[in-house]
Amino acid sequence: MRARLCLLCLSAGFVLSAKAADEKVFAQANKAYAEGRFGEAAANYESLVRSGKWNANLFYDLGNAWYRTGDFGQAILNYERALALDPRQPEADANLRLARDEARALELRPNWIEHYASMATVKQYTIAGVIALWLSIFLVVHSSFSGRSAGRIALLGLSLIVLGVSVFAIATLENGMHGDALAIVTGKNVEARLATADTAKSVLVLPAGSEIKILSERGDWVYAALPNDQRGWIPASGAQRVRM
Repeated sequence: MRARLCLLCLSAGFVLSAKAADEKVFAQANKAYAEGRFGEAAANYESLVRSGKWNANLFYDLGNAWYRTGDFGQAILNYERALALDPRQPEADANLRLARDEARALELRPNWIEHYASMATVKQYTIAGVIALWLSIFLVVHSSFSGRSAGRIALLGLSLIVLGVSVFAIATLENGMHGDALAIVTGKNVEARLATADTAKSVLVLPAGSEIKILSERGDWVYAALPNDQRGWIPASGAQRVRM
């Protein structure tokens, strides 16, 4: 028992030590940013990202640091990551728009289904779907004991419709232009080409911060859907996925 207690104390001490270290790095990053040492601030924020301590505010601060250095690709990438964790963060959304305008970054155009599906978030659709599922189960069980009624059948039908719409919307958003395959061009003036070779014909020049949807990968290249409704190959080192 004493050995187990000692182990728990050591584990708790390690967690507290790690948390204190992260807080120190975060404070150093904030100080560097306030003093105008934006590259140093970005490096410290990046170290916290690599440690896996992710939250929307960290990516937002990292985006601001990169923006101040003039690296719009990294700035837009991290604003997008902040919004992926917290879609309703107005500061990240405003700065994202500002960075896009300055970089003249190209955006993917969602189809009409994605446009209407994006009226709510995946989290909101998930909550609605779970509620609809449990309500449907309750109504089915209740009807088996109490008999059917027009009201319960109508409510069951409505619940199943909400469940179906929620599942469809989640699938649309997760597999659409701004889903799991969304990536941001972080290199400067990256060229999308018809084949996996630097000598292949160029399809589109992508300014830093432009959006692409990664469709497949081959060695050091990725095949992607482009903002001009075409497709092409770009160097894998020239873009990073929003979702890590």
